[in-house]
Amino acid sequence: MRLIVVIGLAGLTAGCFQPMYAEQTAVGSAVAPGIKTQMDSVEVPDIKAPSGSRLARISNEVRNNLIFDLTGGSGGSAPLYRLNVNLSSSLQQVIVDITSGRPDIQNYGLDAYYTLTEIATGKTVVTSQTFARVSYNIPGQMQRFAGDRGMRDAENRAAKVISENIRNRLASYFTAGT
Repeated sequence: MRLIVVIGLAGLTAGCFQPMYAEQTAVGSAVAPGIKTQMDSVEVPDIKAPSGSRLARISNEVRNNLIFDLTGGSGGSAPLYRLNVNLSSSLQQVIVDITSGRPDIQNYGLDAYYTLTEIATGKTVVTSQTFARVSYNIPGQMQRFAGDRGMRDAENRAAKVISENIRNRLASYFTAGT
């Protein structure tokens, strides 16, 4: 008897589930645009950074990741929102070789400050910040290319973390409105 009651209660709640990134959501008996449709309407302009710097490459990486995370590669729709992002980076030596004085392990940090603005009204609806800290090794003092490639991989990982954090925050805003 208990099993029948449990199955009956589970059956009643089965219709309450809605995928978070659905195209449309049911609000009562009406159908509203889903979070995917709202995220498609976010425009991501170029992220300003000094030309030719490492931060310029990372800014482009963050922007490309954001565009893909928000639109899924579909190209998006007419923009209703504008997402402005400012980045700053840091580098910290974690372990230093005592004989040579060169770093063996470093932490790369990327900080992002972003605002989401409604284009029609000019009203800022979301202002927040996020960060990413990733470490990488420099394998030996004679392998400069490996150390440089490790730093580039750390920058790419940090850019991905930043874009995922921003996407998740925007999804929260579009779902809850706060």
